[in-house]
Amino acid sequence: MKTITIREYGAFCEGKQNNEIINGYVTLEKKTFSLLEEFVLESNRNGKDEALEIMGLSARRGIGKIITVKNYVGVIALNDGTTIEILPKVYSTQENNTDNARHLLIKMLNTLLNVSSKNLQTANMDVCKMNILEVFIRMFVDETTRLTKQGLKSSYETLEENLSCFKGKIQFSQHIRHNFAHKERVYVSYDEFTVNRPENMLLKSTLAYLCSHSHSPKNKKDIKNLLGVFSEVELSTNYDADFSRIVLDRNTKAYSTALNWAGVFLKKKSFTSFSGSTVSMALLFPMEKLFESYVATLLKKSLEPEGYSVSAQDNGCYLFDSPKKFSLRPDIVIKSKDGNTFIMDTKWKLLNDNSNTNYGMSQGDMYQMYAYHKKYEINSPVSGVTVIYPKPFDSFTIPTFRSDDNVKLQIKFFDMFDIENSIQSIKTSITN
Repeated sequence: MKTITIREYGAFCEGKQNNEIINGYVTLEKKTFSLLEEFVLESNRNGKDEALEIMGLSARRGIGKIITVKNYVGVIALNDGTTIEILPKVYSTQENNTDNARHLLIKMLNTLLNVSSKNLQTANMDVCKMNILEVFIRMFVDETTRLTKQGLKSSYETLEENLSCFKGKIQFSQHIRHNFAHKERVYVSYDEFTVNRPENMLLKSTLAYLCSHSHSPKNKKDIKNLLGVFSEVELSTNYDADFSRIVLDRNTKAYSTALNWAGVFLKKKSFTSFSGSTVSMALLFPMEKLFESYVATLLKKSLEPEGYSVSAQDNGCYLFDSPKKFSLRPDIVIKSKDGNTFIMDTKWKLLNDNSNTNYGMSQGDMYQMYAYHKKYEINSPVSGVTVIYPKPFDSFTIPTFRSDDNVKLQIKFFDMFDIENSIQSIKTSITN
């Protein structure tokens, strides 16, 4: 299996072999390039406009066709055995370290998918040296292993069969229909205690699916061992129906994380659902959403023990109240014990120090923050609205913006490799 790594906003061109660099472009062999090009074109033909957001097609004089990656990260497994992993473009002194970028992506995905990497950290393998697809598979395998050690849940299932002995209850209408000429048989329904619950069936289906997609000897070995544990469980024949039957309660809460991963693999729940004749798997995540989830989770962890309330994607206000239309959904809403409210939005965009171009900030984003300030009635001098951007490579300061009607907006930079100081800077702005 060939793994090719590229960063956000990087680009591919056609070359004699995979993974060379020509004029800043990563090369793909002709066959591999054609498969990736067809993936983008096929997705677009199927009416999936998101394909153009993930990758762009163009041409350069002297280079030829160009496939440009946009702001999605994750993995694309092509049918020729090539795996393309797309890592975050992080502006830091460590930005060229592929292992660090891969580790950062794993941590960000943990918050988005509500999964844990504890087992990964203790596994006898260096996950930061693995491609992202194998890391995803490893995370599912470790979570499923943990679950099986607790014991698979069983439940009573009502079965109907035409038997030669009486069992349970006679189903008279079915008995008459099937056994008019077979007096020796009886059509019955009965309850059986079984592991064939939808949760177990979906997990086994995921294991079977991944067994044919993983190229890691360690992953394949552990998947086959787990399939042995699930030997009495049937495969799911209808993923959507089985997922809809699941009710996570006190008894099945332990399944939550494993089922999140099952949804990613079986239903392609990675914010994209691309498939086609040239791709065996595509799991792609928008960096904007990952950044939002990551920052919100870190703020929750830091602020809630100090008495603050932190909510993500709050939907308590509308732009217009009569009728209630155009819901406002700030990324993060923080409320203190004394009633102060702080609104924060995250933007995965690199700013620059040119004030003549508004530092690269979107005017629409500023209008949005102004509306948040007004509709959430932020009037306290210590409250305000904040936009959080990833830290640029060269640091600079953006002044706090103020309007005549007391709207205050501040800009904060978030260093993805210096989490502690980044969180502390945000905390200082709302506690002072």
